[in-house]
Amino acid sequence: MAAFVTPLRVRYGECDPQGIVFNANYVAYFDVVLTELWRAAFGSYDALTDRGLDMVVGEVGARFLGSARFDDLLDLSLTVERLGTTAMTCAIDVVRDGEVLVAGSIRHVFVDAATMTKTAIPDDVRAALAPWTAAGA
Repeated sequence: MAAFVTPLRVRYGECDPQGIVFNANYVAYFDVVLTELWRAAFGSYDALTDRGLDMVVGEVGARFLGSARFDDLLDLSLTVERLGTTAMTCAIDVVRDGEVLVAGSIRHVFVDAATMTKTAIPDDVRAALAPWTAAGA
């Protein structure tokens, strides 16, 4: 299993008056890497919603270990840590030059797109995520 990694360059508007990335933007970065993972695994996020499934955020967390600044080139690294019956938990690191700046996690719950009720993660979704899923997840 390898982590899924996508690059991201910090834009000026993502920084606060101190010149560092405003903390709330890291959650948006988590969404960027998840969207790119979906593109790599399925072609697009629409591949999920077109079949009547969707995901909603159930929990998000972040530990801030360093600061990213305007124009830094970051690597967003995602590993699927757990695939439960209806939920998926991912570990996401925001890395600059090998240094983890933010260690995050996000849990998504799979839902029926029409009713927004929890639904089981389909086997083909599990199989498509397998290359980035931790052993025993």
